[in-house]
Amino acid sequence: MATMRNLKIKTGTCKRIIKELHSYEKEVEREAAKTADMKEKGADSYDLKQQENVLAESRMMVPDCRKRLEAALADLKGTLGELEESEQKSGPEIDDARRTIVEGRP
Repeated sequence: MATMRNLKIKTGTCKRIIKELHSYEKEVEREAAKTADMKEKGADSYDLKQQENVLAESRMMVPDCRKRLEAALADLKGTLGELEESEQKSGPEIDDARRTIVEGRP
């Protein structure tokens, strides 16, 4: 049985994962720029290799985060659907959940 409390928790989870995804995407951009700059300046091969490892780790986090976001959004949609089938079709929590679902779409 879906409740407003569950909806708020699942909405919060989705918001956190969306924020985390944006953070990882910015980190990948930042690390890619740093790696390119190091290559351009002819940095030491060991330092360059370490930087490439950092970039690779950052890139690995993005698909993982997207996968977790998809699962959390599916869970949120299910809870929202249950609440909409009952008498609760509107309210601030429902509106917030709908906005979060739209924001979380790729």
